Amino acid sequence: MKLYLKKVKNSKGKVKEWIWLDFYDKNGKRQRKSLRLENSKENWKKAELIRANLLLQKKNGEIIEKQIPTLDEYAKKSFNMNKGNRSETTQYGYEVAYKKRISPELGHRKIDTIKPSDIKLLQSDLIEIGLSPRRVKNIRSVLNGILSDALTDELIEKNPVSLTKVVKLNDTDIDPFSVPEISLILENSEGQSRNFFALGFLTGMRSGEMIGLKWSDIDFFKSEISIDRTRKMGVESDPKTKYSKRTIDVLDSLKPFLSDQYNLTGKYDSYVFLNSKNEPFHDIRRIRDNAWRKTLKKCKLKYRTIYQTRHSFATMMLGNGEDILWVSNTLGHKNASITLEYYARYIKTKDKNRGSFLDGKLSSKDNKSVEQFTA
Repeated sequence: MKLYLKKVKNSKGKVKEWIWLDFYDKNGKRQRKSLRLENSKENWKKAELIRANLLLQKKNGEIIEKQIPTLDEYAKKSFNMNKGNRSETTQYGYEVAYKKRISPELGHRKIDTIKPSDIKLLQSDLIEIGLSPRRVKNIRSVLNGILSDALTDELIEKNPVSLTKVVKLNDTDIDPFSVPEISLILENSEGQSRNFFALGFLTGMRSGEMIGLKWSDIDFFKSEISIDRTRKMGVESDPKTKYSKRTIDVLDSLKPFLSDQYNLTGKYDSYVFLNSKNEPFHDIRRIRDNAWRKTLKKCKLKYRTIYQTRHSFATMMLGNGEDILWVSNTLGHKNASITLEYYARYIKTKDKNRGSFLDGKLSSKDNKSVEQFTA
């Protein structure tokens, strides 16, 4: 229950400030009423007396004021309300982001006490501990969704997230590996791990798309890969967007690695990459936290997320003259404008031979026959 000022224009266009009261009635319904008192010291005292009288009625049980939940309490409701509109993996990701990054800082706060300055501080803290601007932007989206629901429920007057600037994405989000670094990574990895890394570097596929890839998706005769699904947290779903469902080319430099992988898992006629139990990987974490980290350490390269394999594909292809429309389609972007937004500075003159700059630079340790590509 609080007093506040509201500016109102009269019939002559003159603006005056009036005192209003914001409260919940005995039915729990929010009320905002003018006390018909113009803003002045004397009228403010009268307004305080009215408010005190209402508070007394509330104490005596005549008015039941609605309780404002904490962010933690309301977040549970918000997640439950939106379950039907999100995939299981998206819902899980939102809940994890909230629990790990938002709740420790703001979870205990009543939602109507969270200010834009709190959002700015949270964003700054997340950047300071090393999260990328893109990741911070995603976390911000989770909080924005929760507070948007609270706004709809009239628990808050404004969404503080909408009053703060979005974290600006910058060049630190794109930190690709060079061709010599990619070659070093492939030389210092082996077996399935090497083939997995090669697929990422040479197709730009997302990690979930690679984990969800099946041998039936690969057309050896046409040298094409159809991307029809993604896999995350053990759940299969459609790719990220409708444009992510696509067919991409198998570059000549990738064929030895796919051939090697076929000799490892092709007999199971299921997923391209399988764990030690010959089952599909649950998610990217095991590959990322074991083989990927160990390989980068062995190569004495600074740690970069496995997502940089996708950026590396895009930047080296554009940097060596490949057609931007081809690169955009391979990445599964809606259009070339999105590709340009991220990679414009890497674009160079087009080369006639697609992927030819890689010839002889990357090789599989075990150069198996690639006849299945030419059969």
